[in-house]
Parts: sequence; C-alpha cells; structure tokens
Amino acid sequence: MIGIFAPNEDVARMTFFGLYALQHRGQEAAGIAVADGQAISMHKGVGLVAQVFTPGVMEKLSGHYAIGHTRYSTTGSSSERNAQPFMIETMHGPLALAHNGNLVNSSELRNELMQQGVGFSSSSDTEVMTMMLARNGGATWEERIKTAMKKWAGAYSLVILTRDCVYAVRDPWGVRPLCIGMLPSGGHAVASETGALQTLGCEAIRDVKPGEVISLSNNALKVMQALPSIKPSAMCIFEHIYFARPDQTWDGINVHHVRQRLGEELAREVVNGIGHEIADENGRFADVVIPVPDSSIPAAIGFSHVSGIPYNDGFIKNRYVGRTFIEPTDSLRKRGVALKFNVINENVRNKRVVMIDDSIVRGNTTGPLIKLLKNAGAKEVHVAITCPPIVHPCFMGVDMGRQEDLIAHKRTVEEIREHVGADSLYYLSVDGMMKAVQRTDGFCQACFTGNYPIPVDLLSVKTGFERGTK
Repeated sequence: MIGIFAPNEDVARMTFFGLYALQHRGQEAAGIAVADGQAISMHKGVGLVAQVFTPGVMEKLSGHYAIGHTRYSTTGSSSERNAQPFMIETMHGPLALAHNGNLVNSSELRNELMQQGVGFSSSSDTEVMTMMLARNGGATWEERIKTAMKKWAGAYSLVILTRDCVYAVRDPWGVRPLCIGMLPSGGHAVASETGALQTLGCEAIRDVKPGEVISLSNNALKVMQALPSIKPSAMCIFEHIYFARPDQTWDGINVHHVRQRLGEELAREVVNGIGHEIADENGRFADVVIPVPDSSIPAAIGFSHVSGIPYNDGFIKNRYVGRTFIEPTDSLRKRGVALKFNVINENVRNKRVVMIDDSIVRGNTTGPLIKLLKNAGAKEVHVAITCPPIVHPCFMGVDMGRQEDLIAHKRTVEEIREHVGADSLYYLSVDGMMKAVQRTDGFCQACFTGNYPIPVDLLSVKTGFERGTK
C-alpha cells in the first residue's frame, strides 16, 4: 500500500515502482488511483503489479496525487470485485481508499449501513470503510475520517485519496506498519514499508504514529492525532517473523536483525534441549544448518553463529513461481513444493540437517520439504521454527485460516513431528521471541497465546459476507 503527493511528477509511475517493492505483501490483485485536483482516475485488476499495469494503462493515469495497493485477502474472497482501491463519488467529491489490515467489527458496521439502504458491490471490509467515510458529516475530510475512526475496531493502515489530497491513517493500536518520507523533488510519500520509500529516494522517514491522520497536499504536510494511541501498542509480531521485507525498519527495529536474533535465541534453546540429548561425540547434533528461503535466511545465519554448526544453502527457490493463471496438471500438483524448491544435493547428502523455517501454519509444506531433503540423501532432518506454535487464528490482517485449519491447534509438537516426518522438531518460546525483538510488550502475540488486544468473534470467517454469515 502506498500514497504519494508529488507535484509535477509522474505519480502513477512512482506508485507503480513503489508497489513493485511491496509485491511480497499481496499477490492477488493490484490497483492505482490518481487525482489531478479535479477528478480521480483508477485502474485495478487481478494479478501481479506487472500484469495489471501495462504501458498503455499507465498513460491514462495522470495527476499529482496517487494511492496504490497490492491485495492479500483477509476479508472477502480473492476475486476482482474485492480488488483495491475502492472509489466512489460522494457529495464531498470523489473518494478512493486502500486498506492494509482487518476490521473485527466490519460485520456489524456493514449491517448498519445496509439497514440504512446502502448497497455493496464487494465482500471486503475496505468498501465498508469507504462507504462510512462517504456518509459522514463534517466540514473537512479530516473531520470525517476522525468520526469514522471512532467506530472502527481492529487493524487498519489506510491511504485515502480525494481530488486534491492524500491521507495516511493508522489505527490507535498500531497493528500494521505505515511510514512516511519526504521525496527529494518535493512532496511526500507513505507506504506500508520503508523499503518502498527508499526505492523512491525518500528521506526523513518516520512511522505514522498510532491514531494519527497525516494529510499530504499543496497546503504542506499536516499531522492530526485523531485518536489517542493505545498503550501498550499491539504491533503484529508476525511482520518481523515472516511478512515484512528484511530491509524494513519498524518502530526503530530492523526486521533483518530481528530475524537473525530469532535464530540465535532458537539455537540457544535447541542446543540446551534436544541438541544436548542427541549430540555426537563432538558436541554437535547436526552437520549443516540450511534455511527455507527467503525469510528464514537471517535466522539460519544466527542459528549457525550460536550453535557452531556450519551454514549452507540447501534449497534453491524458483523466483518466478507465485500466483499463476495456469493451473498445473494433476501430476505436477502432487509434486507441490517441488515446483517452488529444488535441493542442492551435494550440500545435504549424508548429512544431519537442521532446517530453519519461520513458521508452520497449516502444516502443508514442511513435510514435503523434509521429503525433498531426504530424497537428496540427508541422513537426518531436524526442524527448528523461529516462532512458537501458531494455535489461534489472526483477525488483524494475516490470513492464517480458521482455528481448525491450524496444525498446532489440533496436534501436539510430537504429533506434528510425526506428521511432517522430521527427526526432531523444535519451536522458539514466546520469551525467546520477545528477546529477539528486544521488547517486553507492545506486540500482538494472539496467534500464539490467544490473548487478542481487541475482542474478536472467534466464529467469524474470511468469506462471511459472501456466505451470509459473519
């Protein structure tokens, strides 16, 4: 998600390259809306950024203000009608909105609007937020946004576009990241991650603070604390474990460094646990540490450093396998993970391997990865995970599925080990995880502990609006 005000610049093209840097945050759909001071033009569609935006499409998007979005669905199915931004005409002028997060009270808010005669064309909570803003009273968009924020509960980092302004909005819990920087040619940009701003050459980058509304326009940068920030904050710990790019710095904490420390803490716990029990005469329980690319690479480096077990590459990832419109044949589909990963046989043959991965969610990929290693000649495969078991679903913007979809909700660690075929399985503790982020609080750990920072409906489902349920 990105927003830009850059007078006399090609803001659509800038937004395109900013979204390119954020492609990892969503591969289902992409969209860009541009305003020229009078009207808003928009294009969006299903697919990757480079698939949705052709040179011909980009030529039609001109103006000084822009917002863009790459979709990763958490409310509403992965369909074209749920692609963002959402744009409507209002009595206050055109309005477009893009959203990273998930409202936990979207069902109630949507029902209220429908009872008032409002119709919906999608099943996304983002359209609910757009309609609420359109109907709110107030002399300015800042006032309307502030009024809506009082009713929104959950995770939301937003970019909002009017005919002559871009607004950046972050929820008072600070669940999802949002940062802002100054463009070298004048103007400002906001984005979900610092890497996108650095791609655009931004300077003086800082986080949008929880509860803030920042306006970017010809009237210069304006900051309004719309709602008091809630203490402690509830930043998503999974951003550090898996979701964010390693060059992201969030609240002064660099993601790469956190992931390396996650590996270090994991090594300390493993060596003192199962590592001590199965170590050979030289004190090592394995011959090589390999990561599951890409998010686990820094963790594997940290694990190797503390454990003394050499690091090496074991998997080669096909960079071009992501979402595809060409379905594989049944025989290829059964190979699953093998379409995405190949093993460097020489690096694992006749060796006891420690495979470092960031998480096990549904448990569908760990087993096939272990099988690939053993087929390549690995004598043993020990699995070490850089977070605790994921026992509870996320309602704040990470699509982990329902509780019954989570393998750690249904099985013990030993049962998971047997299911995936590992010689041993170890998870990082909650305490070890917090040591790695070097904080004692301020992060949402609900997927591990079940302690949600905001009351949630445990029975709600991602496609509830489409099924007529919550």
